[in-house]
Amino acid sequence: MPSVRITLDGIDHEIEAGTTGLTLLGKEKAVVAVRVDGELRDLHRELPGGAAVERVGIDTPDGLAILRHSTAHVLAQAVQQVNPDAKLGIGPPITDGFYYDFDVETPFTPEQLRELEKVMTRIIRDGQSFRRRVVTEEEARAELAAEPYKLELIGLKGGTGQGDTGDADVSEVAEGASVEVGGGELTIYDNVARTREGEEVVAWKDLCRGPHVASTRVLGNGFQLMRSAAAYWRGSEKNPQLQRIYGTAWPSKDELRAYTERLAEAERRDHRRLGAELDLFSFPDEIGSGLAVFHPRGGIIRSAMEEYSRKRHVEAGYEFVYTPHATKGRLFEVSGHLDWYADGMYPPMHLDAEHHADGSIKREGQDYYLKPMNCPMHNLIFDARGRSYRELPLRLFEFGTVYRYEKSGVVHGLTRARGFTQDDAHIYCTREQMRDELSSLLTFVLDLLKDYGLDDFYLELSTRNPEKSVGDDATWEEATETLREVAEASGLELVPDPGGAAFYGPKISVQAKDAIGRTWQMSTIQLDFNLPERFDLTYQAADGSRQRPVMIHRALFGSIERFFAVLLEHYAGAFPAWLAPVQVLAVPVAEPFNDYLADVVAQLRRAGVRAELDDSDDRFNKKIRNATTQKVPFVLIAGGEDAENGAVSFRFRDGSQRNGVPVAEAVELVRTAIAERTA
Repeated sequence: MPSVRITLDGIDHEIEAGTTGLTLLGKEKAVVAVRVDGELRDLHRELPGGAAVERVGIDTPDGLAILRHSTAHVLAQAVQQVNPDAKLGIGPPITDGFYYDFDVETPFTPEQLRELEKVMTRIIRDGQSFRRRVVTEEEARAELAAEPYKLELIGLKGGTGQGDTGDADVSEVAEGASVEVGGGELTIYDNVARTREGEEVVAWKDLCRGPHVASTRVLGNGFQLMRSAAAYWRGSEKNPQLQRIYGTAWPSKDELRAYTERLAEAERRDHRRLGAELDLFSFPDEIGSGLAVFHPRGGIIRSAMEEYSRKRHVEAGYEFVYTPHATKGRLFEVSGHLDWYADGMYPPMHLDAEHHADGSIKREGQDYYLKPMNCPMHNLIFDARGRSYRELPLRLFEFGTVYRYEKSGVVHGLTRARGFTQDDAHIYCTREQMRDELSSLLTFVLDLLKDYGLDDFYLELSTRNPEKSVGDDATWEEATETLREVAEASGLELVPDPGGAAFYGPKISVQAKDAIGRTWQMSTIQLDFNLPERFDLTYQAADGSRQRPVMIHRALFGSIERFFAVLLEHYAGAFPAWLAPVQVLAVPVAEPFNDYLADVVAQLRRAGVRAELDDSDDRFNKKIRNATTQKVPFVLIAGGEDAENGAVSFRFRDGSQRNGVPVAEAVELVRTAIAERTA
């Protein structure tokens, strides 16, 4: 056999012509595919001479996506094995798992999901091979004639379906469609099984672009079907409603177990659940979806968060401003929000119209909008009078409540609300000041997040979407490279987010991991040359000329409500003492010691501590259980010996105890722990 040369992970190799990835790497169980000249390919495909080949490990992002998409195929095969009348939709990989949509007469039950898992296990153990075939549109239509949704995708692929989309737009018109008909060729994957006599037979097939794992055995036992739900075909309510099965898949059973344990822990920490259990906030139906009210204890936490943030901002040279909740629509025409963000805004309120007695219009009314952003109003504050270079950088800060119309299916507790308060800052500076200002701003942001207990960060750089942006290329390039340099100088990992910028400028977002390893987007820093231009903002430079300021948008928490939810889940409701709504709960051993502990509580309150006395009729043990349930940082206990010695006993949140602490020392211990944020 003639030989060809390839590079494998950068190292030259000579292989026989016709060698497949499976022949070359099949013994490496952790390799599920190869990347050939940048293109992901199945191991069954031949490696061309001169190609640059890279291993794709099962534990890499691409490898996990291939593992999960292959598991989705096995699910679909199992569904049609159990119910041959089921019609296939789409089955892409998603974060931590996969889904597949089916047209079936009745929704799937939890019992059916467990049965499907058993069928999937049999298919996996059967060791079926995933084999790729290139087909013409005519061949694909003939083979999949009984699958109406696949035929529709084939039509979209060829530009002959609804909307005449062609290749480029398939993923936009059908959610997840790119896994089936994206790319340059139409392909079908056969699941090939072997009979007892060793003959190969096609057990099942599906329209798909791949790649897939070589054999179902690679999937092992690290998968689980999670739930089912209704979903509209191609994401549109105009289309038929299908039944979607969600699943998860991991390289091993241990990784699956770790994932399900993380899910269980996340459910225990769900801020909506904890908010109700700890009496922190609620979402009354009478007010509406996505609009929270904070109860007294939640209000205390929120107030403490805001007060500390306000203190740090004052120290950093910020000036506080306040703006109204509604404005004339013209403001958002100037800013560009009505061009680029109207779908996220509440509908206008038409006001101020006046009519003559006969009903004819005396004065035209105007459209008013609830504000989705604070920045246009801050621009008006900057422009309220002439500005000098001596005032720059000017740092304006506001706890500004904004309103965004989120669809009902998107609203999620405090993390995705319709009304929320941003800790919003806009900094106006010269071009010469901008780099230093951004650098110090990023340091300020990270330090403040650490003060609230988050300390595991990476950065994301969101760059321009040419279809949804204003301004010229040179301005965007300067802004983007400036942010990139500042981000890289921080020493944190920088991850690209192509096309994720706002319409007016690129941004850095701080991504923080919580106590159970989940990533949350926290602070955002956006560099903007465009809004100062649109608002014609100027300052007088040292040489007397009028110059355009640079504008930096910055929300440190993102929103108070969302940050509240993140901290609530991060701490599982057990807030550090400085944020806890009740910092000390005094529990007498018996009723005769109520007055003694009431005096201790009074001393604590005079020291600025949020302290309460449990003088209820509950038994002592129940009071202790209540304190534990409410996650109070310090529980002070007193009985006869404590009262005689002018002391108290400490019971800490971890269950440990310290007895016989003099009252004055106890007050100072609590006060210091709160002030220094050490408990």
